[in-house]
Amino acid sequence: MYLTRRSRWFGLLFLLPFLICFVLFWLLPLVYGIWMSLHDFRLSFGENGFVGLSNYRDLLVNETVHQRLFLATLTNTLWFMVYSVPLLVICSLLLALLIRHLPRQFKTFFRTIFFMSYSISVTAVSAIYLWLFATNGGFINRLLLDLHLINSPVNWTSDQPFAWVVIVIATVWWTVGFNMLLFLNALEEVDHTLYEAASLDGASPWHQFISITLPTIRPITFFVLITTLIASFNLYGQTLLITRGGPEQSTTSLIMGINTTVFGQNQLGMGAAMALLMGFIMMIITGMQFFVSYMATKKEPVLSKSVAQKKSTSSATDITIKSDAEKERKIT
Repeated sequence: MYLTRRSRWFGLLFLLPFLICFVLFWLLPLVYGIWMSLHDFRLSFGENGFVGLSNYRDLLVNETVHQRLFLATLTNTLWFMVYSVPLLVICSLLLALLIRHLPRQFKTFFRTIFFMSYSISVTAVSAIYLWLFATNGGFINRLLLDLHLINSPVNWTSDQPFAWVVIVIATVWWTVGFNMLLFLNALEEVDHTLYEAASLDGASPWHQFISITLPTIRPITFFVLITTLIASFNLYGQTLLITRGGPEQSTTSLIMGINTTVFGQNQLGMGAAMALLMGFIMMIITGMQFFVSYMATKKEPVLSKSVAQKKSTSSATDITIKSDAEKERKIT
């Protein structure tokens, strides 16, 4: 299609708001953050000269206070990812499967109930779980004592591994509704004739889930996995308000470490270097996920061919049944 000069200018005009926002809120902060990480930048004194890669060497090579803080908080964040991401993906998928098989009149109600927790602020969520898991007078401790399962109250937020248990439970309860909605929409898009064809072939519900459901919702599963990993890397509010980074900084996340470096130690340049390294690590993990997903999609044609064959078999069976019924009607 031929575009006149005027239509091109109009097209550029429609793109202009996006370009302005992209430059102002993404490109300029990124470039300014890289520039700060290469300087001795303090919040109170401003820029004190170019230091090159010194901040990065202090974080990765030299044994400094900043390196110990960076590695400790990075390790805590990675442990949180290991604990929370599988639960967030599996629980949300199970909830979506459960709601999908409910009667239609109950679907909207339970979908709203499970998603409601996602609309609550992290402050309210932390207050709820601080009350539930409080050492003295907490609901969980009182329940366990009444059931004679424990002899003395458990320090849920002051001892490990209980502190991680409380943070992971609070995070799963808070955010599982968003992933559940994504899975639920993906499950609604699965072609029901595929299940009918698989049933005619004698496939069990488990085999239908493995051979039809999972391959069909693979793109949304990959998206949920990436967004959940990125959200887990940004752990901040739960550990700050529930455990305050304790006990002994074992739940201090990487974002809390950056916050301490910038506002507690007045090292804005070092904090910028930590944030950029965090972004680099997230890019590596996301790239690894893309590679795994690419390798998995290589096997997809085999599954698709099998499912398509089942579907064609089902269609042929339906046509045969209809043809026989038509013949019987004519004879009658």
